[in-house]
Amino acid sequence: MTAYLAGVVASALSFIFIVFAIGTIGYLLGAIKVKGIELGTAGVLLVALIWGVIINFIPSFQIGERVITIWSDKIKGNFGIVSNIGTALFVTAVGLIAGPKFFRSFNKSTLAYIVLGFVIIIIGGATAAIFAILDPNCSSSMAVGLLTGGLTSTPGFSAGKEVAVALDEAAKLAGQVSTLEADVTAGYGIAYTFGVLGVVLFVQVLPKILKVNMADEVANFQAANQIKIPEPKGQLIQIDPFGFFAFFLAVALGCLIGAIKIPVINFSLGNSGGCLIGGLIVGHFAHFGKVDCRLKKETLNFMRELGLVLFLIGAGVPGGVNFITKFRWTYFIYGAVMTTVPMIVGYILARYIFKLSILNNLGSITGGMTSTPALGTLIATAGTDEVSAAYAATYPFALVSIVLASKIIIMLI
Repeated sequence: MTAYLAGVVASALSFIFIVFAIGTIGYLLGAIKVKGIELGTAGVLLVALIWGVIINFIPSFQIGERVITIWSDKIKGNFGIVSNIGTALFVTAVGLIAGPKFFRSFNKSTLAYIVLGFVIIIIGGATAAIFAILDPNCSSSMAVGLLTGGLTSTPGFSAGKEVAVALDEAAKLAGQVSTLEADVTAGYGIAYTFGVLGVVLFVQVLPKILKVNMADEVANFQAANQIKIPEPKGQLIQIDPFGFFAFFLAVALGCLIGAIKIPVINFSLGNSGGCLIGGLIVGHFAHFGKVDCRLKKETLNFMRELGLVLFLIGAGVPGGVNFITKFRWTYFIYGAVMTTVPMIVGYILARYIFKLSILNNLGSITGGMTSTPALGTLIATAGTDEVSAAYAATYPFALVSIVLASKIIIMLI
């Protein structure tokens, strides 16, 4: 009987079950509205983080002679795979949605998006550097972890870890003990929760505070962004009815683009940035030779939402595990400041200097903050996925900036 019970429990706590259980509970939580505000898909993240925290206390337990393991390096790797697949699906879908209009819509707003992408990260990086300098308990590696968590930037986090690992190895060869990599990871986990929820709530709450008539804003936004998209010439061949060929082509192309490295600064876009560019390219050209690469909007919306929820589950559980490893309230506050200050400065700059509409403003902020979940929330709030264009225009520049900022802070401070 004990052996049977152990088998049932092991099956119930299998990796696949946990992933879908988190999604189920998360969507239920996200659907709860309080004064018109809801977490939406970010509810999945909150449940994933909570599960990650719980795992700290019960990574494994025993029933009879059988040990049930619910957290290990292998399981952590599985969540990493889920997160990477989710990111690829989401940003590729965003690129394909924005692609037909993206390259055809370059105007004075494009400069605003470029500047915002850089400025938001510069403000965040400066804030991180100040905390690292003023607080002797906050190492530069911890500050980078808090910065990349506060801006929910996996590429920035990876870049920071890369430098930290190299420095740890150098210290080890010199007979010294260094925990820079652990600091980066812990800081990322501490700041990540507010980094996601803060931006998600910002794009919902701000329009309500400003009493924005969303229907009018969407109508004006669509009128100002009317761009004629040419139909492909000649008869095109459709490979499959759902457009999976075109989608997979965009992901594969994106991974190749993301793998390209600039030797001097050792920089690459990574899969997230590369897949966004791949989606933009395939979405723009709409065909590959005689093969039709246009996708139905329903397919893109499905892929975008599926990618978002997989990303939140895959990143949220390890984030919850790391959350309490080196938790301090001061670190949490630092991370919250690194999220809030760049976001507010970005909004003010976009509104009063570049005169962007509220939808372009918030779209560029989600891109500048490299916040995948916030874009999903903004799309739901606005009721149109065309806000993806501002995100797609700002995101690459913010991505480059956060990767460079992470490396500079660890190496120089």
